[in-house]
This record gives sequence, structure tokens and C-alpha cells, in this order.
Amino acid sequence: MVVSLSTGCRHAMGLAVKGSTRFRPKGDSGGQGYHESVSQLTPEEQAELAYYAGYEPPEPVRHEPRFRILRKLATPFVVLGALLLKFKFIFLAIFKFKIFTTSATMLVSVAAYTLFWGWKFAVGFVLLMLVHELGHVLEAKRQGIPVSAPIFIPFLGAAIIPKEAFPNAWAEAKLAAGGPILGSIGAAAVWIAGEAYDSEFLIALAFTGFFLNLINLLPVSPLDGGRMAAALHPGLWIVGLVGLAGLTILAPNPILILILVLGALDVWNRWKTRKSLEGVEYYRVETWQKVVVAGLYLGLVITLAVAMSATHIEKDF
Repeated sequence: MVVSLSTGCRHAMGLAVKGSTRFRPKGDSGGQGYHESVSQLTPEEQAELAYYAGYEPPEPVRHEPRFRILRKLATPFVVLGALLLKFKFIFLAIFKFKIFTTSATMLVSVAAYTLFWGWKFAVGFVLLMLVHELGHVLEAKRQGIPVSAPIFIPFLGAAIIPKEAFPNAWAEAKLAAGGPILGSIGAAAVWIAGEAYDSEFLIALAFTGFFLNLINLLPVSPLDGGRMAAALHPGLWIVGLVGLAGLTILAPNPILILILVLGALDVWNRWKTRKSLEGVEYYRVETWQKVVVAGLYLGLVITLAVAMSATHIEKDF
């Protein structure tokens, strides 16, 4: 900027000199000769001379001190920190609530499923899983068994974690059955709404809900079916593992493979301790209790299979 201004000023001075010396009459020291000589310049040179004659250099740019810029950038963070300190008891209370854990993991799952199915179906699917888990929570409360809030894991479903050991396999089977029972009712409600509003979207969502609950009834621990099978006979776990392995071979899927691995490890640990003193006591179930569990299990499997058939929508692609 400085170089260009100096060059321009020298150029203007050159024009002025050109006009004042080349055309001024000899011996003329007055101003008239100067004006006459200027008039001899070309129009372009006169315009350029007039431009530089009236030119005023701009005021130098004043840069704001660096510490002021940093202060402006830091202001929002300072305000946020002050709010956190002032209302820290509110934020701590929110994080202690079980609803925060559930809602946060739900949002993560919705975001993950949205990538494949769109946000509407993802929201519906996660809500159906929530209904399923609430069935476990209600049964746990009825039995007086403390459990964690439902935790959602993308592409693996959701789970609750008991905070103490089950007294026996009968108690565990009842808690396991609570999820598919309430989950099936929730999917049925969506099916009814889909028929009422002639909505294929809701009917397809209901189909997914029925399928979700049916898959959970596979007699493989830690699925609900595996926990119910523990009250009938531990040998059913082997049947469940073989069936799950066959399904994984026919329809390879990372989720099925993960469930198969986790199920095999859990079954192995349970199988080793089934004849221990604690294991024998744990798996001691009355005959009538076994009948109830078997009736619930078969009833759920048949009902869900029929419901899936009724809500299946044929698509021509």
C-alpha cells in the first residue's frame, strides 16, 4: 500500500512538472503561465492529475489488541461456567435420575437406526423396545427385585441389569416373561392403530415389534427365552444354541454372531455350575411352576408367529 501511494504521488508530480516547464513561457513567473501549460495536457493526464491532487491517504487500520479478541471469544464459555456453578445442583440431579440414562441411550439408538430406516421408523422401533423393557421393570418391581433403568444399545436392543441375584429360576423366568408379554401388547396396539388408519407404516412397525419379541424367545441365555428355559431344563440351552447357529449360517449377520458368542459363553458358565450346591437349589422348580412357564413360552411363540403372519406386507420390488 505504501509503495503504490508513493509511486502515484511521484507520477502526479511528474505530470505537474510536465505541465509547468514544457509549456510555460520564458521569463513568466506568474500563475497564468502555469494554468496555460496545464491546459495543454491531454484529458486523460488532466483527470489523473486532478485525482492525485485531491487524494487524501486513509487513516491507518487500527488492529484490536489480541487480548480483547480472546476475551470476546472466551465470554460465552465464562458465562456457561458461571451458570453451571450457580445451578450445579440441578445438573447433578438430572444426571442422577434414571430417566437421563434411559433417554440418552434411546436418543443414540434412534440416531443409529435412522441411518438405515429413517427417523420415523427408528423412533417407533425404539419405543417398542422401551415397552418391552418396561415389562421387565414392572415384573421386577412386583417381585421386589431392584434393577437398573433400561439401557439401549444400538443394533443389540436394550436391557435392564438386576442389582442382586435372583432367588431361583422361577423368579428369573417370570421377570424374563414380562418383557415379551408387554412388548407383544404394545406391538398389538400399533397393529390396531395401523388397521384403523389404514397405515402400512404402522402395520410394518407392528410386524417388527412382533418379530423383536419372538427373537427374544430363543432359548439361549441371556435372551428372555434362555432365562425362561432355565426354569424348565438347562438342556434346552443346547437346543437354542444349535438353532441359533443354524440361523446364523443361513442368514449371516454380525448381530446374530455376537448373540451366539455371548450366548455360548453364558450357557457354558451356567452349565458348569448347574450341579453345584447353589446351582441345584437355584434350579429347583415346582412342577406347577414349570407348567406355567411352558404355557407362557409356547403361548407367546405361537401368538407372535401368527401375529407376524397377519401383519406381513408383501412388497413387489
